[in-house]
Amino acid sequence: MKRMQEIYKTEIAPALVKELGVSNVNATPRVVKIVVSVGVGKLSKDSKMLEAVESTLTRITGQKPVAAKARVSISNFKLREGQVVGYKVTLRGVRMWDFLQKLVHITFARVRDFRGISIKHVDDNGNMSIGFKEHLPFPEIRNDELDTVHGIEVTIHTTAGNKKNGQALFRALGFPFKEGVK
Repeated sequence: MKRMQEIYKTEIAPALVKELGVSNVNATPRVVKIVVSVGVGKLSKDSKMLEAVESTLTRITGQKPVAAKARVSISNFKLREGQVVGYKVTLRGVRMWDFLQKLVHITFARVRDFRGISIKHVDDNGNMSIGFKEHLPFPEIRNDELDTVHGIEVTIHTTAGNKKNGQALFRALGFPFKEGVK
């Protein structure tokens, strides 16, 4: 299978030049980075859960996650300053394109009862945020070694600048959008 980065350079970018009416290939929207994150919430005091989330993110992205810590203490939520509240990984370059290809061609097909992504996931700047209720659809996760199931948030940052250009980029990349939803 051809790499998605090569497909973008040879096929998608020239097609976007025609579709969006830009004068230069370098003015077409492109993917800048992908941020994959997991919030641990109430389970932040459980060290086994934190280790499981960290190893899951490492296997899914191929990169060690960074711990996101609480900046302030909030007594009503039993949250203390410096306590780990989640993990995140920022992907750029080759790992970003490999993850994007895996996301579009494998992961969405493995999501239970998947009927497409709502076009509303693309924000006004042309970026997209997708939340998964379970981390099971990712091919690196084996069902027989699961301790806990947690959700994952994937945010794709682009240079689109507006919603229309972002939607055109994601359609060209092969994201399966629901039809009929504006």
